[in-house]
Amino acid sequence: MNWLVVDKIIENALIEDCTYGDITTESIISKESNSKADLIAKEEGIISGLEVFERVFSILGDVRVKAFFKDGDLVKNKDIIGVLEGNTINILKGERVALNLMQRMSGIATMTGKFLKEVSHTKAKILDTRKTTPNLRILEKYSVKIAGGTNHRFNLSDGILIKDNHISAAGGIKKAILKAKSSCSFVRKVEVEVENLEGVLEAIEAGADIIMLDNMDLDSMKKAVKLIDGRALTEASGNVNIKTIKSIAETGVDYISLGALTHSFKSLDISLKNLRNI
Repeated sequence: MNWLVVDKIIENALIEDCTYGDITTESIISKESNSKADLIAKEEGIISGLEVFERVFSILGDVRVKAFFKDGDLVKNKDIIGVLEGNTINILKGERVALNLMQRMSGIATMTGKFLKEVSHTKAKILDTRKTTPNLRILEKYSVKIAGGTNHRFNLSDGILIKDNHISAAGGIKKAILKAKSSCSFVRKVEVEVENLEGVLEAIEAGADIIMLDNMDLDSMKKAVKLIDGRALTEASGNVNIKTIKSIAETGVDYISLGALTHSFKSLDISLKNLRNI
């Protein structure tokens, strides 16, 4: 985790939520007040973001977090994930920001775990995409990985992925691949998106390293995997959901990418409860 980036996310979130102070808390609670509170799971899921949660209170200061689980662990309803102890005002100031981040991250990890379970009998690996919440990508992709998923490229500087609009602009699949290979370093793999078997053949001929089978039906996908025959890695994409992913994995593809992991998840229900003075 790049903490310079994460700290900036947290600091901006704290400014957004507490622009001119917490006028409710500061009008009720004395600066010298200290409290303890429990971090409680309200449903079953995979935890992600414990260190991020702790970091919120490190930035605010005078609050310690003792965790009883670690990222990637499965928690159940009513499990006490951890205990906070310290300055009451800072606990209350940081509560919502810390929970928002951890709930989102845990929701992504939980959804990733559900998809992984569906393909566990195959060789297919589950990939995330760039369909992430702006400025939260580092946290969301971390959550996919902590649950056992695999990160696709982090940003546009991270890998060559030739998509339909690139192909149109370049004048065809083969031309796009050859231009990419002539321009990029030899250590970079070139991935190309194709929509039919003719595109698969053209991608193989041009020497693509990874071929993305985009929105293909299952029969075409099986034929494509057989046609490629290990000459390139294969990635399935498009219309992937919890009902279809098992059948897609059984076609023999190496990877399955889906944006749902980071744009259609449900935040895990986690609460900060039982605040008591110490």
